[in-house]
Amino acid sequence: MDLYNATLNTMRGLSCGLRIERAVRQETAVLILALPLGAWLAPGIGWYVAMIGVLIGTLAVELLNTAVEKLADRVTREHDPYIGMAKDFGSAAVFCMLCLDALVWLAAVTERFGLFT
Repeated sequence: MDLYNATLNTMRGLSCGLRIERAVRQETAVLILALPLGAWLAPGIGWYVAMIGVLIGTLAVELLNTAVEKLADRVTREHDPYIGMAKDFGSAAVFCMLCLDALVWLAAVTERFGLFT
């Protein structure tokens, strides 16, 4: 029963994130487009797993960032420097993942087309 409830919570979280957060919708769209594109671009199965994996990781970090923002807004709408820092940390985490996405995809494309060899 715990697995069932955990699955329901997961589906509710994904559904809510897609409904209320533009960044979650954008990153989900990129992931969906990347599934077939990555299969064509990836130099091998390991590369494909890495290319899709980093995008799933980015979506996960974005969902955590959204959770922090929603919780912080629930605590107070007034300016609080510590809440502002928490939100900024979440945003910076998403940025780090986006940089990793770019590095992995660039490395895969470079490998696929034999650039810089």
